[in-house]
Amino acid sequence: MADTNICPKFEKALSILNKRWTGLIVFQLLNGSQRFCNIESEIGISGRVLSERLKDLEKEEIVKRTVYDETPVRIEYSLTEKGLALEPVLNEIQNWADKWEESDQEVVN
Repeated sequence: MADTNICPKFEKALSILNKRWTGLIVFQLLNGSQRFCNIESEIGISGRVLSERLKDLEKEEIVKRTVYDETPVRIEYSLTEKGLALEPVLNEIQNWADKWEESDQEVVN
């Protein structure tokens, strides 16, 4: 008989990625280190929610926050090795979406 229990590690990984906006933030950071305002404008997320998600991702060691001692202070966010390891996963989700999901433009036409 097959084991039908869900692996706790798999469940934890999904709980991290299932939070609203988290996957999009990681996907955006695959383009490289970025400032808060850039992530906020590219994704269209509120500053409050972005701040919460970045803190969550830092806690999970997926995102690294770097403070540059400049005037004014510059803060950038980038993916850690753990975060970069999500690239093939997110690329496969993109491939799946390209094949199976309709865009808003396709629905209108």
